[in-house]
This record gives sequence, structure tokens and C-alpha cells, in this order.
Amino acid sequence: MPHPPAVVSMPAEIDLNNTADVIANLAKAIGTSARVVIADLSATTFCDSSGIRTLLITAYQAAASGAELRLVVQEGGAVQRIIALMGIDRLLPVYPTLDAALPQNRG
Repeated sequence: MPHPPAVVSMPAEIDLNNTADVIANLAKAIGTSARVVIADLSATTFCDSSGIRTLLITAYQAAASGAELRLVVQEGGAVQRIIALMGIDRLLPVYPTLDAALPQNRG
């Protein structure tokens, strides 16, 4: 039986002050043997370059463990703009809602 996806709610702001906590929370989710780890940034309104770097590092760690990191990002918000500007949406799967990011809804 496959493991259910692990959903991690991200803080309202991700910056140098809290990236260690973000990494720890995502690493814990990766450690659950879930094949899909979802970083829910739908309530995140700010993400600086250290936050973007954290998401990329975590995506590589997830892949090394046989998992996929998916991002949920509010459409039209500041986080979506920075993710698009930096090309992260070409490297990681980005979804507008948690529902859309769930494995059975991928398509």
C-alpha cells in the first residue's frame, strides 16, 4: 500500500531567520517514506532567496529518497511571482491548490 502524501504547511514568511525550521519540517516529512511531499505555501506571502534555495535543496533531498517535492503556491501572489521569475516552476511541480497537488489529482 503506498504511503499517503506528506503535507507541510509553510510559514507566512520564509527568510534567513526561519529556513532551518523549514528544512527540518520538510526533512521530517521526507523521512516518513511518503512518495510525495507537498510544501503548502498557499498562506506564504514572502519568500526570499534563502527560502527559494531551501526549497531547491529539499527537492533534491526528496528525489534522493525516492520522493517528489510539490509546491502549492497562491496564484497571483508575491511568492508565485518570485518562483516564476527565478524559474523554479520549471524545476519543481507547482500547483494553485492543495487539492490539485494531491497525487490522485495530478494529470
